[in-house]
Amino acid sequence: MAYDEELAHRIRGVLSDERGLTERVMFGGLGFMLDGHMAVAAGSRGSLMVRVDPDGAEALVDGESVDHMEMGGRSLRGWLLVESPATVDDDALAQWVGRGVAFVRALPPKE
Repeated sequence: MAYDEELAHRIRGVLSDERGLTERVMFGGLGFMLDGHMAVAAGSRGSLMVRVDPDGAEALVDGESVDHMEMGGRSLRGWLLVESPATVDDDALAQWVGRGVAFVRALPPKE
Protein backbone atom coordinates (compact mmCIF):
# COMPACT_ATOMS: atom_id res chain seq x y z
CA MET A 1 0.00 0.00 0.00
CA ALA A 2 1.22 3.49 -0.86
CA TYR A 3 1.96 6.21 1.64
CA ASP A 4 -0.72 8.66 2.76
CA GLU A 5 -0.35 11.65 0.40
CA GLU A 6 -2.35 14.00 2.63
CA LEU A 7 -0.05 13.24 5.56
CA ALA A 8 2.99 13.78 3.31
CA HIS A 9 1.63 17.19 2.33
CA ARG A 10 1.11 18.13 5.99
CA ILE A 11 4.66 16.98 6.86
CA ARG A 12 6.05 19.12 4.02
CA GLY A 13 4.30 22.10 5.59
CA VAL A 14 5.95 21.44 8.95
CA LEU A 15 9.39 20.95 7.36
CA SER A 16 9.20 23.75 4.79
CA ASP A 17 11.84 25.91 6.50
CA GLU A 18 14.31 23.10 7.23
CA ARG A 19 17.65 23.16 5.44
CA GLY A 20 18.92 20.02 3.75
CA LEU A 21 15.44 18.55 3.20
CA THR A 22 15.02 15.75 0.69
CA GLU A 23 12.34 13.12 0.17
CA ARG A 24 12.77 9.48 -0.71
CA VAL A 25 10.21 6.77 -1.45
CA MET A 26 11.18 3.63 0.46
CA PHE A 27 9.50 0.59 1.98
CA GLY A 28 6.11 1.77 0.70
CA GLY A 29 6.45 5.08 2.58
CA LEU A 30 7.84 8.52 1.89
CA GLY A 31 10.87 9.37 3.99
CA PHE A 32 11.80 12.95 4.84
CA MET A 33 15.55 13.33 5.15
CA LEU A 34 17.50 16.17 6.71
CA ASP A 35 21.15 16.31 5.70
CA GLY A 36 20.89 12.65 4.69
CA HIS A 37 19.26 11.34 7.89
CA MET A 38 15.64 10.23 7.83
CA ALA A 39 13.71 12.12 10.51
CA VAL A 40 10.16 11.01 9.74
CA ALA A 41 8.24 9.07 7.12
CA ALA A 42 4.65 9.08 5.94
CA GLY A 43 3.23 5.57 5.90
CA SER A 44 -0.10 4.21 4.80
CA ARG A 45 -3.45 5.04 6.41
CA GLY A 46 -2.03 8.14 8.12
CA SER A 47 0.70 6.41 10.09
CA LEU A 48 3.87 8.34 10.81
CA MET A 49 7.29 6.84 11.47
CA VAL A 50 9.40 9.05 13.74
CA ARG A 51 13.08 8.75 14.57
CA VAL A 52 13.78 9.50 18.23
CA ASP A 53 16.55 9.08 20.75
CA PRO A 54 16.57 5.32 21.43
CA ASP A 55 17.15 5.97 25.14
CA GLY A 56 13.99 8.06 25.41
CA ALA A 57 11.71 6.13 23.06
CA GLU A 58 10.04 4.00 25.72
CA ALA A 59 8.69 7.06 27.53
CA LEU A 60 6.81 8.09 24.36
CA VAL A 61 5.10 4.72 23.80
CA ASP A 62 1.49 4.67 24.93
CA GLY A 63 0.45 1.23 23.64
CA GLU A 64 -2.48 2.71 21.72
CA SER A 65 -1.50 5.31 19.12
CA VAL A 66 2.28 5.21 19.63
CA ASP A 67 4.35 2.02 19.62
CA HIS A 68 7.77 0.76 18.67
CA MET A 69 8.27 0.45 14.92
CA GLU A 70 8.61 -3.10 13.68
CA MET A 71 9.84 -4.25 10.30
CA GLY A 72 10.31 -7.82 9.25
CA GLY A 73 9.30 -9.04 12.70
CA ARG A 74 11.93 -7.07 14.58
CA SER A 75 11.70 -3.86 16.55
CA LEU A 76 13.66 -0.93 15.11
CA ARG A 77 15.49 0.77 17.96
CA GLY A 78 14.91 4.52 17.96
CA TRP A 79 11.89 4.42 15.66
CA LEU A 80 8.28 4.87 16.69
CA LEU A 81 5.09 4.22 14.75
CA VAL A 82 2.58 6.97 15.44
CA GLU A 83 -0.93 6.10 14.26
CA SER A 84 -3.24 8.71 12.76
CA PRO A 85 -5.29 9.47 15.91
CA ALA A 86 -2.12 11.00 17.43
CA THR A 87 -1.47 13.26 14.41
CA VAL A 88 -4.97 14.43 13.39
CA ASP A 89 -4.32 17.83 14.97
CA ASP A 90 -1.70 19.95 13.15
CA ASP A 91 -0.03 20.94 16.42
CA ALA A 92 0.31 17.28 17.42
CA LEU A 93 1.80 16.42 14.02
CA ALA A 94 4.26 19.30 14.35
CA GLN A 95 5.29 18.04 17.78
CA TRP A 96 5.99 14.53 16.48
CA VAL A 97 7.83 15.81 13.40
CA GLY A 98 9.79 18.13 15.69
CA ARG A 99 10.98 15.15 17.73
CA GLY A 100 12.38 13.55 14.57
CA VAL A 101 14.00 16.81 13.48
CA ALA A 102 15.58 17.37 16.90
CA PHE A 103 17.09 13.90 16.93
CA VAL A 104 18.62 13.99 13.44
CA ARG A 105 19.88 17.56 13.87
CA ALA A 106 22.00 16.23 16.74
CA LEU A 107 23.70 13.77 14.32
CA PRO A 108 26.63 14.71 12.08
CA PRO A 109 25.59 15.31 8.45
CA LYS A 110 26.07 12.37 6.11
CA GLU A 111 28.63 12.85 3.40
